[in-house]
Amino acid sequence: MSNSTINVFTESTPNPATMKFLVNKLLVNGSIDFPSKESAESSAFAKELFKFNFVKGVFFASNFVTITKSEDSTWEDIESILKEFVKGAVESELKIQDQLQEEVNFEGTEVEKKIQQVLYDYVRPAVEQDGGAIAYRSFNEGVVTVELRGACSGCPSSTITLKAGIENLLKRMVPEVTEVVSEAL
Repeated sequence: MSNSTINVFTESTPNPATMKFLVNKLLVNGSIDFPSKESAESSAFAKELFKFNFVKGVFFASNFVTITKSEDSTWEDIESILKEFVKGAVESELKIQDQLQEEVNFEGTEVEKKIQQVLYDYVRPAVEQDGGAIAYRSFNEGVVTVELRGACSGCPSSTITLKAGIENLLKRMVPEVTEVVSEAL
């Protein structure tokens, strides 16, 4: 590893309980979500973050980690602590996951593959900008079911994003789609 300095910048997300911690280094190809302490067993980085009692969720994508805080903590009190931790973890190359496989393989009928392609090409980059991720779950009788993760999970504006943004886009690009719903976590 080169001796380049790791810089960490924070950015708010549409979800007031989450903050995006951006670094000047690629962390992962794709994204990985640790919505609970129990889910973080395969990630040394996430496991260490969950040792802070105010951390309730951790999500990694490209060059950032999105952290969801507990209701009883304020960003004013914890942001600088988390910034320092993320900087140190990235500098010491703390593993995000033992084995990350993010190969883009769309499965299902031609319509399902088209839906997944639209979600991957158009929706994923926009959702990642807000510190979240979207995963395709199913397509049944015109209804697309997706899962929102990271900052999008539990975000007050996610319903608007889902209906006004994602649903309209999919209806336009894949005429077989009549509705988009989010799977409850």
